[in-house]
Amino acid sequence: MLRFLYSLLMKVMQPLLRRKLALRGQHEPGYLLAVEERFGHYAGAAWPDDGLCLWLHAVSLGETRAAAELLARLRQQLPTMRLLLTHGTATGRAEGLTLLQAGDAQVWQPWDAPDAVQRFLAHFKPRIGILMETEVWPNLSALCAQRGVPLVLANARLSEKSLRQALRLAWLAKPTYRQLAAVWAQTQGDATRLQQLGAPVQGVFGNLKFDAAPNAAQLSQGQAWRANQARPVVMLASSREGEEAQLLALLQSQRATALQNFQWLIVPRHPQRFDEVARLIQSCGLSLSRRSQWSDRPMPAEVWLGDSLGEMALYYGLSQAALLGGSFEPLGGQNLIEAAACACPVFMGPHTFNFKEAAELAQASGAATRVDNLAQALAAVARMLQSPDEQVDMTRAAVEFSRAHRGAVDRTVAAIGRLLGQQSVDVL
Repeated sequence: MLRFLYSLLMKVMQPLLRRKLALRGQHEPGYLLAVEERFGHYAGAAWPDDGLCLWLHAVSLGETRAAAELLARLRQQLPTMRLLLTHGTATGRAEGLTLLQAGDAQVWQPWDAPDAVQRFLAHFKPRIGILMETEVWPNLSALCAQRGVPLVLANARLSEKSLRQALRLAWLAKPTYRQLAAVWAQTQGDATRLQQLGAPVQGVFGNLKFDAAPNAAQLSQGQAWRANQARPVVMLASSREGEEAQLLALLQSQRATALQNFQWLIVPRHPQRFDEVARLIQSCGLSLSRRSQWSDRPMPAEVWLGDSLGEMALYYGLSQAALLGGSFEPLGGQNLIEAAACACPVFMGPHTFNFKEAAELAQASGAATRVDNLAQALAAVARMLQSPDEQVDMTRAAVEFSRAHRGAVDRTVAAIGRLLGQQSVDVL
């Protein structure tokens, strides 16, 4: 009865979803692509039921990148598999194109209304569903259980804030998590919180992002550009709304030092904000150079804007230090693992609850420094760059931190193999 009321709400909200997609599509055209897929309607011929259909859902850009190494290893272990890749955001879908092979399919995640989910499952007939990190939905979970499709949550994480929110809707959240076939948590803390919701946690496997190797060509290009810079490059990485304005105000107040001593690079987290951040920089009276306008080298300016997708390895290679976006406003922080893998020391603010354990481990290892605000971050970066020994130590610690926590991919692939083996599928 309670899920019926939830389902009725999801059905009533469908026109609002269409309106939201239309509005967002004005700034990000990717949201206007194949809108009917979100409601379980698919163009073209029916999906061929001639082998193992492995469905993986990666809602956004970060989850899609985290899935890359996992999918590569699964293809080795399951050579006959057909990949069904679903997303919820335009950036995730764009990145997902790089993971597809002949015979695969890529569609939007169905809206969590019973009719849309039923059409999705009937059309693609997945043998297993793998949800990345946090994406658990009541009807999706219930209907997969009804059809005998094992639905697992891989690289699972759950913050204290998200747990509190879920417990306020325990009547809906607990049945949803209990119906999962397996949950493989990133950390013991995540496992404990997920178990409070009734999730069948079967292991603590670590974070798949540690197994992802940075793009070697991008990293090399960034390092080559860095070697030709007269001043050290400091990046505000994956910045969120409010953080760019904070930084720019500091740069204006410290113009004689902050702008003369460092080359500043801002890389917003969301592409729809590129133009907004560009206007903000220029409104502060600062000269601007955009990555999209570079050819063979960065163009001189007081502030560089990283307005491209999929080039974080290049930006980290170009930078001697990174200020962690999302951590200087109460937004939970962004992932710092890629920065460490690129040997870039990280300076983070007080708000890292979305990546709590990773941030604490990075700080304990010496790969990251925590500060209270952006002003302290600028001072801490200046101290590190004035001390060659400290810079070498933080750079080495970043690499060692990245290497020390690998192995989640192997553990996850083995667990998927065991689960499919229980379904009488020859996988190895």
